[in-house]
Amino acid sequence: MNSTLLLAFGLVLIIEGVLPLIAPQAWRQTFQRMVEMKDGQLRFVGLASMLAGFLIVLFVH
Repeated sequence: MNSTLLLAFGLVLIIEGVLPLIAPQAWRQTFQRMVEMKDGQLRFVGLASMLAGFLIVLFVH
């Protein structure tokens, strides 16, 4: 269980690092837009990301 969790965490870090590596300007603009969002909008983005991840895990597992 612990090795699976560490593996998943490592994959998240790899995937999150792809955009700043390939397109740093787009990554910077995306974060600038997120900083300008209201709290409710950010919470919605977080919830949508969590649900998408949950569905992916459900279908793959």
